[in-house]
Amino acid sequence: MSKSPINVETYPRRNEAIEKALRRFTKKVKKEGILDKAREKMYYEKSSDKKRRLAKKRKAVLRRLKQKEAAN
Repeated sequence: MSKSPINVETYPRRNEAIEKALRRFTKKVKKEGILDKAREKMYYEKSSDKKRRLAKKRKAVLRRLKQKEAAN
């Protein structure tokens, strides 16, 4: 993963409360996945463990899709 700069900017609109601008900023940060990336990089994860985790996640998604199709 390359070290790209994180460019998330939010400017308060005219007569906008700071809390609302902060909420918009938080949504942008979540959408970009910045916190998720930081949490992933916090500790080293072996590549085999990473593969196992991703495979488990894919399997769960496929199981949910099959259940959804069976319900229809």
